[in-house]
Amino acid sequence: MSTTALDRKAATAKAADAAAVSSPRPRRQARKKLGPGRPIPYGWALGPLLLLAVWAAGSGAGLIDARSLPAPWAIAGTAGDLIGDGRLQSNFATSAGRALLGLVFGTAAGLLLALVSGLSRLGEGIVDGPVQIKRAIPSLALIPLLVLWFGIGETMKVITIALGVFVPVYIHTHNGLRTIDSRYSELAETVRLSRIQFVRHVVLPGALPGFLLGLRFAVTAAWLALVVVEQVNATSGIGYMMELARTYGQTDVIIVGLVVYGLLGLVSDALVRLVERKALAWRRTLAG
Repeated sequence: MSTTALDRKAATAKAADAAAVSSPRPRRQARKKLGPGRPIPYGWALGPLLLLAVWAAGSGAGLIDARSLPAPWAIAGTAGDLIGDGRLQSNFATSAGRALLGLVFGTAAGLLLALVSGLSRLGEGIVDGPVQIKRAIPSLALIPLLVLWFGIGETMKVITIALGVFVPVYIHTHNGLRTIDSRYSELAETVRLSRIQFVRHVVLPGALPGFLLGLRFAVTAAWLALVVVEQVNATSGIGYMMELARTYGQTDVIIVGLVVYGLLGLVSDALVRLVERKALAWRRTLAG
């Protein structure tokens, strides 16, 4: 092969190398992160607002019978009237007081029983069986018996709510206690923590996620039980107001009561979730 041909071949190879160097490398596509994504501000309100929009659109188009389900603006007017004469505030205060008392007593009982059962095999043998039996019996099915025992006054209503509350608190707190990594217990024995220090520094922080999850179920159970007990010979409360409206065929007042119950459940759950985010800020989860 002649020198000229070799020179041409070398020049061609250099040009190809230069083109390869100068040509931009294809960029790697950014990999999409798995998971639900970043939290949406006020995302909890999207569902209720969408439901309200569908309700308003159906009422405005005449697809929903006003006698069965009044339009949102009619419900708002009725709520304004109830607020104006003070009935809604008075009944709301009574209902909130009953629910709060039942929630406090039920949460305390569930937490105490979970600690007894979760920290002792003997305690588990004594406590867990009866709690599981109660779990299989709806609290509302106990109302006839509670009426015979405690009458139809406030005591019966608060106890019924507490019975509906303590089971989810117990179940989830007990599960949180029993799923604590055993290596933490071994470490506590190594550094010679006392029983009280072990409960304070290992048990309670480890059971906190389960307890807060149980509390979310508990606040919902409290409102569910309240709806029923307030219709058992009550003289005040949101449930009493709804039962009275049923007697007189006031559908709009009944819907106002249901909306109040729904808002109470939504707000109380949001408060527990806020406490959960603050108390468990050290955890890295998909919740963000």
